[in-house]
Amino acid sequence: MKLNIDENPAIAARDGVMSIPTPHLYKGGEVVQTIVGAKAEAALERELA
Repeated sequence: MKLNIDENPAIAARDGVMSIPTPHLYKGGEVVQTIVGAKAEAALERELA
């Protein structure tokens, strides 16, 4: 899902978004990992491994 935080600041605050991008990874409907900030593909792969 993608969210425009300028148009939805309450949702961004509720979910703790402090930097863009901030992808949340979900499992069973719960956030299991949050990655803050832009990262190179290789860094994302390491973080998700």
